Amino acid sequence: MKAVLVYDSVFGNTGQIATAIAEGLQAGAKVEMLSIKQAQVEDLLDADLVVMGSPTRGFRPTPEITTLLIQIPPRALAGKQVAAFDTRFNADQVDSRFLGFVVRTGGYAAKRIAGQLEAAGGELAAAPEGFYVNDAQGPLADGELERARHWAQALLKKCLVPA
Repeated sequence: MKAVLVYDSVFGNTGQIATAIAEGLQAGAKVEMLSIKQAQVEDLLDADLVVMGSPTRGFRPTPEITTLLIQIPPRALAGKQVAAFDTRFNADQVDSRFLGFVVRTGGYAAKRIAGQLEAAGGELAAAPEGFYVNDAQGPLADGELERARHWAQALLKKCLVPA
């Protein structure tokens, strides 16, 4: 199985999570990890599993991730497993009713990425996942790198089980 992992990272936190996910996937897949600056639509077309991640910026993925997603032709990911992740602050730990409302209605980057990957024909292998940062610029919350490895291992198991 070939997995392509594409990520963007503003402060390095999402890059750390992407590395941990790649480590988790390596147990059963050949993993190609690409920063958004390296990634092209063609890279996604040769994969069995496409994993994409972004920091949440204004309740959305970065503009660079969004641009790549828009460039994927309709049905180009048909027959491929897809998954999405993001880095985010924990809205439950912020004392703001307004912010809670905005998060509930606007969401985080992973949900939007997953929707775009599905719209391009991909089959969602796991629910969109969020990994927490302690502040806008980080660092990652305790245990998030290990949680990312475990998420990737569970994702890999789902993808390797015949339908």
